Amino acid sequence: MFPHEEKLIRERLGREPNEAERAMIEVMWSEHASYKSSRKWLKLLPTGNEHVILGPGEDAGIVRFDDDTWIAVGIESHNHPSAVEPYGGAATGVGGIVRDILCMGARPIALLDPIRFGPLEKERNRYLFEYVVKGIADYGNRIGVPTVGGETEFDESLDNYTLVNVACVGIMRSEHLVHSFVEEPGLKLILVGNRTGRDGVHGVTFASEELSGEEEDRSAVQIPDPFTEKLLIEATLEAVYTGKVKALKDLGGGGLTCAASEMAGKKGFGAVIYADKVPLREPGMSVTEVMISESQERMLFAVKQEDVEAIGRIFDKYELEWTVVGEVIEKPRFIVYWKGERVADLPVELLTDVPTVEWEMKPYKAEKPVGTPKVSFEKAFDLVWGSENVLSKRWVWESYDHEVQGRTVLKPGRDSAVLKLNDEYGLAFVSDGNPNHSYLNPYHGAVGIVAEVVRNLVSVGAEPLALVDNLNFASPERPEVYWSFAETIKGLADAANAFGLAYVSGNVSFYNEISGKPIKPTPVVAGLGKVRLRDIPAGEFEDDLLIGVVGLTRSELGGSELFARLGVEGGFAPRVDLEEENANAEGILKAIRKGLVRAVHDVSRGGIAVALAEMAVAGGTGFTVDMARIPSETFNPVEVAFSESHSRYIVAFPEENLNALNSIFKHFAVVGRAGGNEVTFLWNGEELLRKSLEELKAVHESLPRLLGEGK
Repeated sequence: MFPHEEKLIRERLGREPNEAERAMIEVMWSEHASYKSSRKWLKLLPTGNEHVILGPGEDAGIVRFDDDTWIAVGIESHNHPSAVEPYGGAATGVGGIVRDILCMGARPIALLDPIRFGPLEKERNRYLFEYVVKGIADYGNRIGVPTVGGETEFDESLDNYTLVNVACVGIMRSEHLVHSFVEEPGLKLILVGNRTGRDGVHGVTFASEELSGEEEDRSAVQIPDPFTEKLLIEATLEAVYTGKVKALKDLGGGGLTCAASEMAGKKGFGAVIYADKVPLREPGMSVTEVMISESQERMLFAVKQEDVEAIGRIFDKYELEWTVVGEVIEKPRFIVYWKGERVADLPVELLTDVPTVEWEMKPYKAEKPVGTPKVSFEKAFDLVWGSENVLSKRWVWESYDHEVQGRTVLKPGRDSAVLKLNDEYGLAFVSDGNPNHSYLNPYHGAVGIVAEVVRNLVSVGAEPLALVDNLNFASPERPEVYWSFAETIKGLADAANAFGLAYVSGNVSFYNEISGKPIKPTPVVAGLGKVRLRDIPAGEFEDDLLIGVVGLTRSELGGSELFARLGVEGGFAPRVDLEEENANAEGILKAIRKGLVRAVHDVSRGGIAVALAEMAVAGGTGFTVDMARIPSETFNPVEVAFSESHSRYIVAFPEENLNALNSIFKHFAVVGRAGGNEVTFLWNGEELLRKSLEELKAVHESLPRLLGEGK
């Protein structure tokens, strides 16, 4: 806490807090728990549309899928813990977001894992990468929730650090909705799940400060137990289905203090906690440790006295340890007893009503005019196609059981995952981020991320429904960082409003820096969409289809993969023409639903050249394309091929549908034809590059070799 906050706490309390009270206040006033630096700005985000049932404010948001099915969705970060102990940090990140979904009364059905690391040539970064993936895989596989997509990227600014974001969706019926707050006093508070240990003590305060780069305290990282989590999922749902659960909270950041105070305090009630009744994993724990431990796989239920035994029998059935640890009281106080002694007595609002903090802002200017270096088309292609960020992430997603539960229609590797929810419709689920664009221009980078999420959804035939956001930034105490955060929020808001979308849940993670080195602004947005299963197009080429490009290409290489590989700094982040982006998205959906296109792929990282090559490798079918035919404002072949302008798609279609497609899009051109076992890039009929599919695939699937496998 800051000195002015300590003074304010003493004034509000009218005395000096004791050791236990101070620890609880410190946890609740941490940046990670209170969002004190971000709450003002988050209010700018749109949070409602016709699909939204429940927006931000509880453990997850809820979106209406149809009359029978609601979707619970949330996203979280576990950055600091994963940087210190990658396996446990990543695994417990999965566990935490799964329990957030569970808290709403929903069954978790899928995960996304947007993860980012430093360059793979460094051993520490390879270690972080391999063990983060292993942590996510082991936990998700063992609890039976598939990881169906995400992102894996590498950047110099993350050297020795990692960003681990995890999104989750669950399905539920409307009658099973459980809120995270109580609406009456007298309810009993039941703690169920794992015993409480010293792991994760001060976890939220650990996550609210910079890492020094020295050996960090691993006790702040929680210990994962996926087997208990699986039992907790089934027991919680069975309890919820009885209708006897009045409120439900996951014990995540801030532990029992956070869960109980937020559950009771939201509607002005209080709570009494008998901390010595909490089952302990370790002997000799103090009341302070019990109240702020973040041991995993624990849930807090609020039930009526007469229902305690019935709910307890469900927990007994699953061999889960449970105990009544407290009760909701009318008076808005948070009182803790330890072995008969009252050891803490605070106004509940002192824990839950944390004042906002506003930091100095200072704009920075990373954008500057730069020319495109003179580089051959072949060299440019080889640099970008061989980039760690463009290589296939098959090694990652094959570590995950992405088909468990039997819902996965589209697997990782496509523009968006699709999960079958009934015989006719599926849920599309995707996440995107672009730190290079966001660093150059935080506002336009944020707009571009939302636009890419929309493109990825519509590329599989899905109508976008709602968004969640995870905002990863360095210390807000840095004026440039706080400015970039505010600009990002403005961009996210403007883009969502333009698409008629809302943010139903989210997470802010500040203080992402190590040894004084801040990360780039890294907002991540995940999107949900609804797709008719029979409409889903392919994502790859097949013989004799025409290849078309939708959208206008501009000379926009600032923050591009090509500039990163060439070491070019500056340029301008691509700008989104929101009117064009909307029109093209609607056009793509129309073309898909009318059966005019066989395959669709959005254009993003690496530009059109990468999108074309990805479709060729995916389908085992080559192509010949004349890049000069692409609708473009530039006539430089390298710029046309590797620009990362927005609003663009690659489509493959039978020749008889050409006129119909021409009538849909403002900027559209046939650029070539699919077929053969080579890819050929032309410019006005002259060959720029020819490669065999075998050679392309060998490079594209080379990630395991970078990790030292299969040499």
